[in-house]
Amino acid sequence: MSRPDDDLPGWGRAARDQWSWRGQGRPAFAEAPGPEQFSVWDYPRPPCLAPETREVVIRWGDVEVARTQRAIRVLETSHPPSFYLPWDDVARHFLQPANGASFCEWKGPARYWTLVDGERRLVRAAWSYPQPLAGAEALANCVGFYPRDLDCSVDGEVVRPQPGGFYGGWITPELTGPFKGEPGSDDW
Repeated sequence: MSRPDDDLPGWGRAARDQWSWRGQGRPAFAEAPGPEQFSVWDYPRPPCLAPETREVVIRWGDVEVARTQRAIRVLETSHPPSFYLPWDDVARHFLQPANGASFCEWKGPARYWTLVDGERRLVRAAWSYPQPLAGAEALANCVGFYPRDLDCSVDGEVVRPQPGGFYGGWITPELTGPFKGEPGSDDW
């Protein structure tokens, strides 16, 4: 995902420059990965996009919201991966635009989505980057889901949500942390 900063405003360049951990080495407090495990501290910054062929399923109670073997994982230092699913593999009729927006210095402007099923609503349950920055173009036709209020799985393994109210990472059994969003992680 590396690219020139020419198209970013000054605050975007400053946001990119603030990160001290960039995946070149694990800090002393990082957990060592065991066999068949991966440390989120080995992920790069800027993040990289990786195809995910394991089956990803998202359920909201008894409703299947999405199922795919074509997800994209965004791998970023200190974060468990965020999984982005192609819109074609999502029951899009359950999603309605939500208020609010944000801007990621690596991925660009985000919009948010609310899950709606009759009277049930799960506000800002998902987000997307319809016009991503250079290097993140593969996310243009995808949507990410926050696992905190959904039943998400990867190859049948239940996902735990990334700590903190803002982040959308998926903690799967093969990952070691600590993870951004945990207490004391504000300056990572």
